[in-house]
Order: sequence, then C-alpha cells, then structure tokens
Amino acid sequence: MGVNMGKGGGGGAHGGSGSGGILDALHLTQGTLHIVMLGLDSAGKSTALYRLKFDQYLNTVPTIGFNCEKVKGCTGRAKGTSFLIWDVGGQEKIRPLWRSYTRCTDGIVFVVDSVDLERLEEARCELYKTAKLPENAQVPILVLANKQDLPGAKDPLEIERLLGIAELGNTHLWHIQPACAITGEGLDDALEHLYDMIHKQRRLAKTNKKRPR
Repeated sequence: MGVNMGKGGGGGAHGGSGSGGILDALHLTQGTLHIVMLGLDSAGKSTALYRLKFDQYLNTVPTIGFNCEKVKGCTGRAKGTSFLIWDVGGQEKIRPLWRSYTRCTDGIVFVVDSVDLERLEEARCELYKTAKLPENAQVPILVLANKQDLPGAKDPLEIERLLGIAELGNTHLWHIQPACAITGEGLDDALEHLYDMIHKQRRLAKTNKKRPR
C-alpha cells in the first residue's frame, strides 16, 4: 500500500508539554533517527505511534503535550533501524510548540485524516507553516494519509492536490503514504520511505558540501 509521490519521481509515553530537555535528549542515542509526528488533533497520530510500537490497536486519548516511543523498522532497507518518534499534540493551542520539536529532527511525519475534507485546508496551512521554517529547510516530509479504511477517504493523488504538496517546490523530499493506523496497514511502508528520504537527503547534503563555491 503506497504511492511514490516524492520530489524526483526510548520508550514510554510522556505527558509533559515542556521542551526544555528535548533538544538534549534528541542527541543522546547515536544511530537512531529522530522523527517528529505532527498533524491536527484527531488525525490518528498516537494510534499510529502505538500500532508501530506494539503492533496492536490501543485506544488513545487526545495528547496534551507529547508521547515519545522508540520503534524499529520491520521491512526493507529500514529493517532494524531505530526511530525515536515524538508524537506532539495537535490542538490549536499546542501547535505553536511544534517548532521546539522540529529543530533537530531527521524527518517529519505529518498525519492527516483522509476523510475530513473540512479540515484538510487547516492541515495544509499548518503543514506549510512547519515546512517553511528556516530550521526545517531540507527536512524530509512524509504525509501519512490516515483512515484509508473509511468510506470517502481521499487517495494520495487527491491528498496531494488538496494539501498543495507540489508547491513546496524543491525545498523538501516528500512522500504521501496511504495508511490505516488502526490495522497498521501502510505504516511499515511509511517508515521505509522515510528512511530512504532521510538517507537521500544526507547524501545530497554531503555532495553539496563538497562542491566548490
């Protein structure tokens, strides 16, 4: 389950909302990819996180602050790779804090409700705010088109159009992954695509650094 829409083709749940020690913690685990999971409230972020962590459906409550879990890739090139995923609350009053979590991240997962058309415009605005922050330049973005099991769910092509993903231009590698957080379908593929984009971005950065100015 997946459509390649990209450019060019710790454990334990936490309830705190402070970000004081977050940036320090981000650098503690060598060899681990640090991922921030964002999106509007009720998009299914925490459900996706705990399905990845425990491989089962857990009934979640709205996140006030953040959850943090370390998960391992299970398929393809990402198999065995550790991902430290910060799932940040999506309520409007919490969104200004997103910036604190994305400053030192390797990749961003932006979760959208594929059925809730009324809020896709709101999701688009928040995605753009995050993508356009100077510190997030070049950070790969994976859009998780969640709730694909529900009637009326929009497919990745439609999600791409509604979110205006192509308008991000050449500033980000990106991919749209259809998924169902409740069953887990599409989530392992999402991690594999994210892994690929992060390593591609690192190679690009290395190449650009070697070019004479």
